[in-house]
Amino acid sequence: MLSGLFSGSGAYGLSMDSLPARTARFASRVATRAPAPATLARAGLGLMILLAGVHKLAAPGAWAVYVTDWLAPWLVVSPVTFMLVNGVLEVGFGAALIADRFTAVSAAVAAVSLTATIGYLGLVALVEGGLFLDVLVRDVGLAALAWAVLVEALQ
Repeated sequence: MLSGLFSGSGAYGLSMDSLPARTARFASRVATRAPAPATLARAGLGLMILLAGVHKLAAPGAWAVYVTDWLAPWLVVSPVTFMLVNGVLEVGFGAALIADRFTAVSAAVAAVSLTATIGYLGLVALVEGGLFLDVLVRDVGLAALAWAVLVEALQ
């Protein structure tokens, strides 16, 4: 009599299945309804680039702090202007990725740009005693995402 309480459906239709079994069923339902992983990667990368571009346009000074004193003379324009130009480009490339237009070109620009940024941030971290190391770590993952989106777009 008590065995019915601990297996199958209990009172009020509550399932007494194990948590792993319920979790597996839920995960299966989510996975069958979710967009393809490549779509999620492309849209996520596009949204990140778009939002970074919007923020660069809204607050270029907040991004200009990543331009070190020894890099600034190498720029053709001021660090703030450099960020504004980058913001415009990022809004365009991010929007293109979200819309799934010019995906290979946009992903290539993002992948190359993020890879170059990693090189720059790595050099800064070495020369400046770990400065911007947190951003470097994040950008490694973002660059990998951009390269994955590019490879998918080229296939």
